[in-house]
This record gives sequence, structure tokens and C-alpha cells, in this order.
Amino acid sequence: MSTDFQQARIALGLRLRELRTEGGLTGRQLADRLGWTQSKVSKLETGRQTATHEDLKAWAEGVGQPHTAPELSARLRAFESGTRTWRRQLAAGHKPVQDTLTAEHERSRVMRAWQNSMIVGMLQTADYARHIFSAYVSLHQSPRDVEDAVRARVQRQESLYRPGKRYHIVMWESALRALVCPPAVLAAQLDRLSGVVGLDTVSLGIVPFEASLGLPPANGFWIHDERLVIVEDWHAELWLDQPDNVTLYLRVWETLAGAAVYGLDAHRIITRCRRALGSA
Repeated sequence: MSTDFQQARIALGLRLRELRTEGGLTGRQLADRLGWTQSKVSKLETGRQTATHEDLKAWAEGVGQPHTAPELSARLRAFESGTRTWRRQLAAGHKPVQDTLTAEHERSRVMRAWQNSMIVGMLQTADYARHIFSAYVSLHQSPRDVEDAVRARVQRQESLYRPGKRYHIVMWESALRALVCPPAVLAAQLDRLSGVVGLDTVSLGIVPFEASLGLPPANGFWIHDERLVIVEDWHAELWLDQPDNVTLYLRVWETLAGAAVYGLDAHRIITRCRRALGSA
């Protein structure tokens, strides 16, 4: 279970305890009133058990404050949807995750991406994507549906050629050099990247190693229409739609994008990374 998820669950538990205390009830008294065990009350208050929406409604009524039920349910929905653990998402494999991301791309018009460790999925070749998915299947020990996931990712790339879409993609130079696949596959991937520079729908920026950075080049994320941020971490994806969070990530993106080079200068960096691979 993710740290963020657990922290949110603990925060909800503290709120439940606060309401019980305000109602003048002990844990045992509330348990008796609701027909629960005392251990359930304790686990909910200490964040060791996730409440259901029915639990929260019963709690609000049990402590004599039924008007707090919507607030409690909103807290639960926020951390249920905000932290999407890979364990839960990959239970059926990688393709369903790709389909969910495709749906977000379909409903978005302007997208911004930052990636520091690998080529962004929207620009990956099939061979490169195959190695990425295979690595994550091994890491998460998830169902092996690599070929289905690759096809879904490549199909999503069709939106790169649709009028009305706009992709602002920025990558650190390390993403172009990371040998997360055989050198020959990376060479073909860089050739593909060179062809993206001139697309009307794509603004591709590369932050060179020698650039001065306003912020550390931390983990990658996507911003969809200034309404949703999707951040990928080892344990989970974070789906953030609170305005303050979106504003923060926009500020991060703009800072990193300000250190990038574009057009011919970006092409030169891609070319020097390609040359570093030799005859691969």
C-alpha cells in the first residue's frame, strides 16, 4: 500500500476520532451503538483499516453528526482516486492501464509532459516500448500482456497527427541516453525522435546536461488541459486534480521547459546522443 494512501487513511482516522470525541463517546460505546466490534472502531481511527462509504455514514449518524457524512465520503473518494497503486492497476495487466490513459488523451486538447529517465510513451517505438513494458512486468510481477500493451500505446500515438491536439513534451538528455533497451533499439528510437521535431502538433524540448536547472529533474508527469496531473512513481500513479496541485506542477513544468532547447538545437542533442551509440 502506498505511503500517500496510508497517510490519507490516517488523516481520515483522526477526523473520525475527533467526531467521536466531540460526541462524548468512548470507542466501546460507539461500537455498541453501531453493532461493530471495538477493534473495528480502533482500526478505523488509527488508519489500519479502510472505511467504506457505508461505514462513514454510520459513523456520522452514530456520533450524532449526520451532516458530516458527505465530508467524510469526499475525503475517502479523494484518496481512493488520487493514488492508484500499481498492484491494483496491474491486476489485469498493462493494457487496461494504457486504455485508461488513452481515454484521458482523447478528452484532452493541450498536454504537457516532463520525463527525465526514458523516452515518453507517446514517442516510443514499438521495440522500445516492448522493453519498457517487459521490465515493469518483471518488477511488478504482473500478467504478461506486453504485446497488447505495446499495441495500445502505439495506437494512442495516432493523436499526434490530429488537428486540434497540442503536445508540449520536454525531456532531460539522460532520457535519450538511458540504455533501458539494446543499443540498436535505442538508435532506432532516437531516429524516430528526430522525425518528431517537425510535427505541427508537437513542441519537443530537450534539456541538455550542461543546462542550468531551476529545479532538480525529478520524476516524470503529464498535465492534461490544466485540469489533471498524472505522476508516475514506483509504487503508484498519482492522479491529481486539485487546483493547487495542478498549479504547482504547471510551475514545475514551466521551470524545466525554460531550461530546454528546441528545434534545430534539440535536433543537435538527439544527433549527438545517436552518435554516442556508434554503429548500433
